[in-house]
Amino acid sequence: MNKISQIGCACEKPDFNYTEFRNSELGIDHTNGRHGEVSIQQCKLCQRIWIHYFVEYEHYSQSGRWYKGIVSKKERSQITPENTIEFLENLEWYVYGGSFFESSGTIGSGKLKLD
Repeated sequence: MNKISQIGCACEKPDFNYTEFRNSELGIDHTNGRHGEVSIQQCKLCQRIWIHYFVEYEHYSQSGRWYKGIVSKKERSQITPENTIEFLENLEWYVYGGSFFESSGTIGSGKLKLD
């Protein structure tokens, strides 16, 4: 399990705002036909890097869900769209939310609810 310290930055709080980050697309995870959108986000305040995973199933209402967790610069170079889920599941904690969870964000850990 990857230990990540919380430092009290706004980016750790579930009600963060997308404007607090610089974003770049990493790619699409096609595993199990999910078409999960994977991006890299960097907090403008503390400069930490986050991996962000978003998936939504158009044929189901309220199916949108996202997960994001902190990555080190070293780990960032090893992350691909296909291994993002495994990486997030091995973190000590991550932030997740979306219409599926009826939440704008919560801290969690463990297995992701995707399929």
